[in-house]
Amino acid sequence: MLSLLIWLPILGAAVISLLPRAIPAINIRLTALTVTGLVLLWNIFLLFKFDISDSGMQLQEYLPWNDTLGLSYQLGVDGLSILMLLLNSLLTWIAIYSSNQETERPRLYYSLILLVSAGVAGAFAAQNLLLFFLFYELELIPFYLLISIWGGEKRTYAAMKFLIYTAVSGALILATFLGTVWLTGSTSFDYNTLSTQALSTTLQIILLVGIVLGFGIKIPLVPLHTWLPDAYVEASAPIAILLGGVLAKLGTYGVLRFGMALFPEAWSILAPSLATWGAISAIYGAVTAIAQKDIKRMVAYSSIGHMGYILLAAAASTSLALIGAIAQMFSHGIILAILFHLIGVVEDKVGTRELDKLNGLMSPIRGLPLTSALLILGGMASAGIPGMTGFIAEFIVFQGSFSVFPIPTLLCVVASGLTAVYFVILLNRTCFGKLDNDLAYYPKVLLSEKIPAFILAALILFLGVQPSWLVRWSEPTTTAIVAAIPPIEKTVTTQVALNQ
Repeated sequence: MLSLLIWLPILGAAVISLLPRAIPAINIRLTALTVTGLVLLWNIFLLFKFDISDSGMQLQEYLPWNDTLGLSYQLGVDGLSILMLLLNSLLTWIAIYSSNQETERPRLYYSLILLVSAGVAGAFAAQNLLLFFLFYELELIPFYLLISIWGGEKRTYAAMKFLIYTAVSGALILATFLGTVWLTGSTSFDYNTLSTQALSTTLQIILLVGIVLGFGIKIPLVPLHTWLPDAYVEASAPIAILLGGVLAKLGTYGVLRFGMALFPEAWSILAPSLATWGAISAIYGAVTAIAQKDIKRMVAYSSIGHMGYILLAAAASTSLALIGAIAQMFSHGIILAILFHLIGVVEDKVGTRELDKLNGLMSPIRGLPLTSALLILGGMASAGIPGMTGFIAEFIVFQGSFSVFPIPTLLCVVASGLTAVYFVILLNRTCFGKLDNDLAYYPKVLLSEKIPAFILAALILFLGVQPSWLVRWSEPTTTAIVAAIPPIEKTVTTQVALNQ
């Protein structure tokens, strides 16, 4: 069942790449939309087939591949990954739908997006470390090409920077996976056969540091983040949606799956440092976002801050905090998607993203009133306003983390307050005031351009008032992960944190 999420996009990419050149771009786009629509529907079917009372792996598939290497085609899904698979298929559909209907080289463009979708889905479902790495690296070249070909003026620089950082991330992760298997004496990279309990504490910490650094680049965390502003800003709006909404979640997922769950003893020892790191990233992202003049770059830096909340929750290692971390991953994905989509619409209609040049978009006659209203909604959701999914996720994170790490949690609460500051700056300068040019009439936003924002806004509001639909899937899995962390280490961690 899970294989369809991987091989259907790959098959779609192959079909699109072989279509005749004479076929119009709009028909190629429709083909890609059909493929991703089928994947999304199948993902929703799997979501309702998922047993929320079961903390283990479900819908498993296993096929021997290469016994010599310890590589097998093993897939599975649990409460940690089921929502991430749904997020991937949803945002892939949104990205394709919001792409320009007259995109140049459409066969290559849509084929690359489908390959990205397949790689991300495979990584979220893989239960063999080598298989995960193969899928993890599958998205590298497609994203590089999507940025370097269809990006902005500095796209070549941004794409190369992304390529280098992501390659380093992959090298660290592969080295750690190899070291884990060799040091434990295992003959297989299957996740369920690995146990690090026999390793010394020092070795566990070294391996865990490699995992955190490797995935920390992908998240990214400060100071491993310098590729992010360039890549997000230079990428087109649909690709930025995939970068921030999906790709970054591979990093947080990897930290939870291969860091916390695989090295529980070392995790509890490093937890105070990780919580501090998360708080620093949250504060840095918020403060840096305030200083930006480009609204797309502002949202890019805000993403760094919100990723810090997830690391804090993971470090706290409580069931409630982990539920909040998974909720934050999903919520951040859809909130970032609506913001990048609307910023792309504004740039297309107005011709600029600069705060100093944008104003009065709320004007009901000559501005972009509905787009501005949706942008306000997205900003409020990102700032954690009650009634929206962003508030629910952040509240659970802070509530679950405070008893373990009070000071880092308070710093993240401050960062959440600063989020409201820079979004007030963005919305006040962009949406309100009077248009500088009294003769300016911006082009109307078509209904087709509003549909992605409508879908995302509906999800943001629905999950804000019905949070059980967001948190119910992960509770048994998070409880099982936390139970595996040694209680003595958690007590030590708590005492260290309270003494800081």
